[in-house]
Amino acid sequence: MLNTKISLQFKINKLTVIPLGSLCLIFIIFTPMKTQDTTLFDRIEEAKQYILTIFPSDARMAMVLGTGLGEYANGLNDAISIPYSEIPHFPISTVEGHAGKLIYGFRQGIPIIVMAGRFHYYEGYSSQQVTFPIRVLKALGIDEIILTNAAGGLNPHYNDGEIVCVSDHINMMPDHPLRGYNDERLGLRFPDMLNAYDQGLRSEFHSLADKIGMRLKSGIYLGLQGPSLETPAEYKMARTLGADILGMSTIPEVIVANHAGMKVAVFSIVSNVCFPSSKLTATTLEDVISVVNKTSVQLASLLDAFLEKRKSL
Repeated sequence: MLNTKISLQFKINKLTVIPLGSLCLIFIIFTPMKTQDTTLFDRIEEAKQYILTIFPSDARMAMVLGTGLGEYANGLNDAISIPYSEIPHFPISTVEGHAGKLIYGFRQGIPIIVMAGRFHYYEGYSSQQVTFPIRVLKALGIDEIILTNAAGGLNPHYNDGEIVCVSDHINMMPDHPLRGYNDERLGLRFPDMLNAYDQGLRSEFHSLADKIGMRLKSGIYLGLQGPSLETPAEYKMARTLGADILGMSTIPEVIVANHAGMKVAVFSIVSNVCFPSSKLTATTLEDVISVVNKTSVQLASLLDAFLEKRKSL
């Protein structure tokens, strides 16, 4: 049986006024109306069907490009793009460095779908809205997803521009994307997160990094809601909890991708060193984008090597 929510609304069917001297009686007759709310599953299907009127349906891999990393999407061949604003139920990107487009194209001969820009809880969206595009990607047939972001470095051995393959996370965001009713068509009520960052993909990327002579770190990502950057005490807390990097995105998407049965890999570019406090400096978005732009070429080389290997399979 479909998960259908029925709510009652009323319309005024008749209004009668009867004068009684200086007073009057008013009789209002209400007629109940039935309205059917669309479910999350319905909204996913509507977005999927719209996208398939424009995109081919052969892509099995997707990438979500974070702050300052949108240039990778410009290298797609035979690219077709859809602004987020045209896709039913999609949020709108409001952050500089996020183009706000869904793009289909070929990279290294492999068909992929790229999200050029993501959504954040701090923009005012719920975690379910933030992760809605991940649901749509799964509905489009995506089995593997690679997410990228810019993050603050907590590990004292990390420098600006380091690339980190995320191995695990610590979720300190206030809104969980799976909170509320669970539609079994979308995933299990209690998904296991033991292998949230797919071990096979991580091993494959580390092996490829060695082959192309690239230094690739491994680390734990801690997620906070933002948008203010953290205080020195908060950086210290995050490091004490065991985090190597921290940021304001990605974790809700990883949770939903796992809920949907997708394999996940995540890469963070260390945009600024946050710990110890002796290395801490004031940081702007422009600073973050500048560092990410300088390092994004290295990450692009790793992603291309991965796609090249997939093409030969």
